[in-house]
Amino acid sequence: MNKSKPNNPKASAMGSTEVKRYDQAFKRQAVEHWIKTGKPGTRIAAELGISYPTLKDWKRRYTGDALPVRMDLAAENRALKAELTRVRQQRDILKKTLGILAQGSSNSMNGSTP
Repeated sequence: MNKSKPNNPKASAMGSTEVKRYDQAFKRQAVEHWIKTGKPGTRIAAELGISYPTLKDWKRRYTGDALPVRMDLAAENRALKAELTRVRQQRDILKKTLGILAQGSSNSMNGSTP
């Protein structure tokens, strides 16, 4: 970790909280680590010894998002299968409806011709 001393040495000597400064490379690596691992941001922040809001702020600066995009493939797969089932049912209903309408049309035309 590349941390530098606080800007105000008197504040440290007086017992107030120390302000930590991180260089750009550390910030970018922290954000990349968060994105690549897919771990919760709170866990990454704890591992790095920083606050979660700080990590979110860094991500917002470097990638434009406040939260990482997580690929939950199992959940996406379940959702897609459910949608496929629904669309197949709709298709089958439409096929039956068209079959009924086609039969009704042909029967009425055949019956009306003397």
